[in-house]
Amino acid sequence: MNTVHRELAERIRGELVDLTAAVQRAGRSWERAGRVPDEQDVYLESVALNLHALYSGLERLFELIARHIDGALPAGEGWHHDLLRQMANEIAGVRPAVIGDQSAQALDEFRRFRHLVRNVYAFNLDPQRMNPLLLALPGAWQQVHAELAAFAGFLEEVGKGPDCWPGTS
Repeated sequence: MNTVHRELAERIRGELVDLTAAVQRAGRSWERAGRVPDEQDVYLESVALNLHALYSGLERLFELIARHIDGALPAGEGWHHDLLRQMANEIAGVRPAVIGDQSAQALDEFRRFRHLVRNVYAFNLDPQRMNPLLLALPGAWQQVHAELAAFAGFLEEVGKGPDCWPGTS
């Protein structure tokens, strides 16, 4: 079990690099969409694709945590939302909250946008509706990145010793 903790910590750290790249690409494309109106649709599609990749990558990490640490992955129609809520909750004796409530609320908007991207044609993307997400992105990502890095640290500590929380017996 300790190996699982260490491997998951490494996976989180590796994914943080790729997720940061998606955040940066979304930001650059958003900026260019405003500067090059004739090609705005191409840049908006890039923004949408990178935001989709960001949330999908986070959700993959959350699924791994739910499966390998929590021992329970939500099911049913609302499982995507339930998984996000699960990550914002501490599981006594198992793990602290992976992300805070504020991060969960922010990420829920990105989850909803990902659903939209999956279910509409790209030419229907509305920059007015995307704007709040792009304004929130830098701060939300900074917070989520810090929380995931801290959780990876927690997993590494657990992976070093007996199967208990760091600082407990």
